[in-house]
Amino acid sequence: MPDARIIPIGGDNGSGPTGSGRASDRSSANGRRRAASPAPEPQRAPDADARPDSDEAYRGLPGGGYEPPSWDERVAGTLAFLRRRMTGDYSVDEFGFDPELQEKVLLAPLRPLYEKWFRVETRGLEHVPDTGGALVVANHSGTIAVDSVMTQIALLDHHPAHRHLRMLGADLVFQTPFIGEFARKSGSTLACAPDAERLMGKGELVGVWPEGFKGVGKPFSERYKLQRFGRGGFVAAALKARVPIIPTAIVGAEEIYPMLGDARILARLLGLPYFPITPTFPWLGPLGMVPLPSKWLIMFGEPIHTEDFPEGSADDPMLVFNLTDQVRETIQQQIYRLLVQRRSVFF
Repeated sequence: MPDARIIPIGGDNGSGPTGSGRASDRSSANGRRRAASPAPEPQRAPDADARPDSDEAYRGLPGGGYEPPSWDERVAGTLAFLRRRMTGDYSVDEFGFDPELQEKVLLAPLRPLYEKWFRVETRGLEHVPDTGGALVVANHSGTIAVDSVMTQIALLDHHPAHRHLRMLGADLVFQTPFIGEFARKSGSTLACAPDAERLMGKGELVGVWPEGFKGVGKPFSERYKLQRFGRGGFVAAALKARVPIIPTAIVGAEEIYPMLGDARILARLLGLPYFPITPTFPWLGPLGMVPLPSKWLIMFGEPIHTEDFPEGSADDPMLVFNLTDQVRETIQQQIYRLLVQRRSVFF
């Protein structure tokens, strides 16, 4: 089998690696930041933005919506995909990111969760630039880190430029068999400053969840209370790359697996940061892994621009601390606003 082509990260269009089948429809904007505008109506997954025009799996309708492909189109698309994989006619970047595999295979089984189960609504997508580097910073929760993947789908399927989110993951993710390999292919990389700076410097959209396991594994009684954001390494990376920081709030993830307790001894034996006890797990066995169908809202806030900070600002610990605290407080306030606007946990 021929080897896949290796391409440099970034690209002429500034929106991520090429070879995914969407590149020809990416925005050709000149890299200027999009002007802030009043927040549009919430975008629901089944609406017109549910799929980009370039996705061969969906056909555009005159009214702006999309209809599922026919059976013949599905078969033809699958055969074309398999032919490209067998002949090595696809691209990966130096981090191992395989955009076609991510879009067609890895995210495919998760899209029904996004659209039908969690019924995710996105707000503030206009705050995420069409091209160029940026850092998306979001709250982390849910016992299992489903929120990061839902954010990835939101930006790929619903952003006007269909941007790939290059997520920064913990060591445990890449040390876990199979999961680590899939994470690399889906665009994730180790949460370290050098990798983050390289990606943002190449014009990539990078995502980070600074709470880490402290946020994902917190008890249900502390839901929607942000944990500590660490030492602000993500802020220093954004300052060095001189890219905007996008504070992002996610509401709904806290309720999918309400964590009532932590079996710490069992977690220590398994080498895990925590072992969750929920109303359904481990009591119902595999059925306990089914998430509750909570209603999700994802809000991308106004960017915090770093271009105006003087050179060397990343080496100023007080400035980094203050900016980190500003990002954290902004996300917390966005969470409060979304909680007020949400009618109920499940509707």
